[in-house]
Amino acid sequence: MIKKSVAAVATFVAAQATLPLADGAPASLSSAAYAQTMTAQDGQVPPPQSGKDVPSPVAGAPISPEYANVMGRFAYIWGWPLVNMHNRHAVFGTAPHPGLLGGVLPVAPVGQLAMLSDYVAPEQRFVTSPNQDVVYGAGFFSLDEQPVVIQVPDFADRFWVYQIVDQRSDSFAEVGIQYGTRPGMYLLVGPNWHGQAPAGINAVYRSSTNIAAIFPRVFMDDTKQDRDAIQPLLNHVMAYPLSKYTGKMQTADWKGLPTIENPNAGSSGETQWVIPDKFFEQLPVVMNEVPPLPGEEALYAQIYFVLNAAKNNPSLQSALKEAAVTTEKNVIKDMFEFRNNGVDVGNGWRTQKNAARFGFGYFQRTATAKGNMFSNVPNETMYFGADFDSNGERLGGKNAYKVTFKPGQTPPVKGFWSLTLYNQQHFFAQNKLDRYSLGTKNKGLKKDADGSLTIYVQPNNPGGDKEANWLPAPDGDFSLYIRAYWPEEGVINGSWPLPTIQRN
Repeated sequence: MIKKSVAAVATFVAAQATLPLADGAPASLSSAAYAQTMTAQDGQVPPPQSGKDVPSPVAGAPISPEYANVMGRFAYIWGWPLVNMHNRHAVFGTAPHPGLLGGVLPVAPVGQLAMLSDYVAPEQRFVTSPNQDVVYGAGFFSLDEQPVVIQVPDFADRFWVYQIVDQRSDSFAEVGIQYGTRPGMYLLVGPNWHGQAPAGINAVYRSSTNIAAIFPRVFMDDTKQDRDAIQPLLNHVMAYPLSKYTGKMQTADWKGLPTIENPNAGSSGETQWVIPDKFFEQLPVVMNEVPPLPGEEALYAQIYFVLNAAKNNPSLQSALKEAAVTTEKNVIKDMFEFRNNGVDVGNGWRTQKNAARFGFGYFQRTATAKGNMFSNVPNETMYFGADFDSNGERLGGKNAYKVTFKPGQTPPVKGFWSLTLYNQQHFFAQNKLDRYSLGTKNKGLKKDADGSLTIYVQPNNPGGDKEANWLPAPDGDFSLYIRAYWPEEGVINGSWPLPTIQRN
C-alpha cells in the first residue's frame, strides 16, 4: 500500500514538473526525483489524477430550497440546448415516413433523412434563422440502435456541406466541398459501436452521443435552370440504417413529399422545444444520454446531487420549477437577440466564433440554440447578425436603410454569401416579391457607378433599377443577417470590413 501511494504521488508530481517545488525541496532535485524521496511518514495523500478520483457530494445531505434554486438556474442554462435536441429528436423522429412537417419542414423516421426540392418556405416555424440560398435536408438518428449510412453524390463544383452534429449540437464530422469529400457512402456510428464497416464505405465518423442529426445544405441560385439542374443531385442525398446498405448508391424522389400534420400549428414564433415546467423531469434522462466532457465531472456531480435530493422532496421540486420558469423569462428570452450573442465586429454587426464547437462555452451554446440553432462551424460558415444600424439605433420598418458594400468588399468567400432579413421572431417577413435575402444566388443585382453594392432595406419599393437590390422590410422591428459560406481567411480573422447600415 505504501509503495502504491508513493508511486501515485510520483506520477502526479512528475506531471507537474513545471510548477514550483514544495517548501523544503532541494533545488537540485527534479520534481520526479523529489517525489521519490517522499514516504508514508510525510503524510502525503495522493492527489486526484482525474475527475473520477474526486469524491462526489454526500448523498442524503440536506440542502435548502434556496440552494436548489440557485443550482437549478445554472442547470437550466447549461442543459437547455441538450433538452432542446432531445425533444427535436423525439418529435421529428415520430414521422411515419419521409415527408414535410406542416407542409414545410423535411422530416423522416429516426435513422433516415428527408430533403426539400426548393428553398424552405417562409411559413416554416420549426427552426429559427433559416436561409433561402440552399436546399435543406434534415434527419435525426439514434446511433445506439444501429449505425447510419449517408450518401454523397458528385456535386462537382457546386457548393454543398453536410452539417453532422451530436446532442450538444457540436459537429463531429467534416463532410463538404471545403474538405474535398469524395462522392460515395459514409458511416455514422455511436460512441459504443465496435463493428466493422462493410466494403464500399469511404469513412466512419463517430459521435460522442447516441442522439445525432444531419442537415445537408446544397447551394441553388434563383434561376429555373439551376432549380431543374439540382434535382438529380438531391435525389441521391440520402441517409438510412446500416441494415439497408446494399453497397450501391440509392435514390429517392424528394419532389412531392406528403404533408405530415403539425401538432403545434398556429404559432407566429418558433415551436417551443423546451418547456420550463417539464425541464427538470427531462434533465436526468438527457444527462444520461450525454456523457460529461473531460472536466465536466464536477458539474454533473453537483447537478445530480440536487436532482437526487429533489426526487421525493416537494419543496425542492417547487424550487427547481421556479428556477426554470424564472430563468426562461429573465435569461433565455433575451439570449434570442443577436445583440446578446457573439462578439462585436463593428458597424452594428456581431458574429459567433465557436459555433458547433462550443466546448465549455455554455452561454454561446444556449444563446445559439435559442436564436439560430444548427449554425455551422466557422470555417464552413461565418454568420453576422445585426439588430441595430451603424449608429446604434434599433432596425425598424419605420425607416429606410442602405447596406453598402464598398468596391471589392462583398464577403470574400469560396462558396457564396447572402444578406437575409428576419422579423422579430427570426423568421422571414413575408412580402409580395417573395424575397427574403439577396446575394450570390441573385444574378440581377445592380452595382453602383463606383463599383460598390448597395442593398435597399425598407418597406416601400425604391423603384427603377433599385428594385433588383431591394430587400423588403416589415413594419415592425427586424434584424439583418450576413452568411459567408466557405469564407476566406479575411472573414474568419476579422480583417474583412463589415458593410455599413445607414438610415436614409
